[in-house]
Amino acid sequence: MIIAFVQTKGGVGKTTLAINLAVERVIAAGRDVLLVDADEQGTASDFAAIRADRLGSTGFTIVQLTGAAVRTQVLTLRDKFDDIVIDAGGRDTAGLRAALTVADLAVIPFQPRSFDVWTLGKVGALIGEARLINPALRAVAVINCADPQGEDNKAAAEALGESGEIAYLDAPLGRRKAFPNCNAIGLSVLEAAQKDPKACNELSTLAAKLTAITQ
Repeated sequence: MIIAFVQTKGGVGKTTLAINLAVERVIAAGRDVLLVDADEQGTASDFAAIRADRLGSTGFTIVQLTGAAVRTQVLTLRDKFDDIVIDAGGRDTAGLRAALTVADLAVIPFQPRSFDVWTLGKVGALIGEARLINPALRAVAVINCADPQGEDNKAAAEALGESGEIAYLDAPLGRRKAFPNCNAIGLSVLEAAQKDPKACNELSTLAAKLTAITQ
């Protein structure tokens, strides 16, 4: 399974979801995972370095790739791993486009805000272009950093469900301190000394639904 977390807008929690899913696949599913850092900011690589220093090992393999190398290297490595998780984007880059041409599933996180949801059309166009090369590509939108209450979550879900290229996946994740707190020390929320049950449940639910899509 190759899952690419993509967005053309930064600050939506794309990397947080990618690194947490990579760890979840290792500790919950016993999978051999490759995490591809294809975001020029390199945050996933920073997380892996902190994790290796803390634990002695990341538990997964990580590589940094940019541009067309994302496609060529992932195609070379795909048979050597059970799962490949790609952290791509933050903006429209060659690496993001390359990731879409090799992924089985693209996951596009959105915060429930107008400026975030407005990027749906642009990302949908990129998905459509990628399907000319990768016709089996599936794409889902998920709400990240959801509000604890109010109508914004519902409005965002309705807007995301209107895309012709991207399906809405009902697996929202709340705005929880557990995610950035764990990121900062190289851990998944599933590994925290004092776990946030809601954060853990939301991550596990997302992982299960993504796995079901690709089976």
